[in-house]
Amino acid sequence: MSDVVDLIMADHREVERLFGELKEFPEKRPLVLPVLSALLTAHSRAEEAEVYPVARDEAGETEEVAHSQEEHEQAEEILVRLNEADPQSPEFDTVLQELVDAVTHHVEEEESNVLPGMQTGLDDTRRLELGTAFAASRAAHLGDQPGMASRKELEMQARNMNVSGASEMNKARLAEEVKKKARS
Repeated sequence: MSDVVDLIMADHREVERLFGELKEFPEKRPLVLPVLSALLTAHSRAEEAEVYPVARDEAGETEEVAHSQEEHEQAEEILVRLNEADPQSPEFDTVLQELVDAVTHHVEEEESNVLPGMQTGLDDTRRLELGTAFAASRAAHLGDQPGMASRKELEMQARNMNVSGASEMNKARLAEEVKKKARS
């Protein structure tokens, strides 16, 4: 078993490594981009389902969770655009830098705000339990594609962002509200 904070930070370091690969070795982009997309999407879904509700409800990180969820949505929208871009085009470089900037900002905030709150607000046993749940959720989401959240996942994202009435919305409306909240 691993502490959830350690697992999240390990994913952050791997994403940073993959960004470096994409920038330094353009010829590897067709192979590296699917790995980055799978990792970022699975990591985000696992945080949204397992970590953010606990950070909000047990560690008192309500505002930080809402902000982090908004940043996940923004990064996912950029990731969709990156996957649609030609890996050899100047557009790819521009969108990649936009994604790097967004994710780097999110990681810095999460590592300085949300994760320390979890370290002090949750005991060791709870962080280990959460690590197991995070790892299982992350593994279950490894095949997910960015921009293809299920209704249940959209409802969780809306709840994490404090969007009211999410349970009464259809999937299209939920997706619209999550995107709108992320842009506000």
